Amino acid sequence: MNGTSKWKALKIMIPLLSLVIIFHLAIITRLIPYQVVWAGKLKSVNEMYAFETASIAMNIFIIALLLLKVKHLKRNISSKILDTLLWLFVILFAVNTIGNLMAETLFEKLVFTPLTLLSSILIWVIVRKDKDEKENVGTS
Repeated sequence: MNGTSKWKALKIMIPLLSLVIIFHLAIITRLIPYQVVWAGKLKSVNEMYAFETASIAMNIFIIALLLLKVKHLKRNISSKILDTLLWLFVILFAVNTIGNLMAETLFEKLVFTPLTLLSSILIWVIVRKDKDEKENVGTS
């Protein structure tokens, strides 16, 4: 991974995802009411636990993928698979941005719409191929 823009994106993305995990832990511990997330559609505490646990796991998975991408973790996964997974998260966050715009709660619209849009852009910056990287493909 070359380029200062990728490093800057990573330095924003990891703390951002960490804060999102803390936010979801605050929901699980009921410091924040679960009615303000998931488009206001959760109907029970059990649903909240399931959705919040899945969200925390997904955010931890994304952090792990990003750390693998920059080789902070030992890689036993091909770059192609890693990049494919990250591209899927670019798309997921972009689609989620649209979903947040249609959320029933103002909190979700105002907080999570820009957050998911920013996440999509930052992961795109991290995973996209630079001009230099494209020119070097097949030369090594």
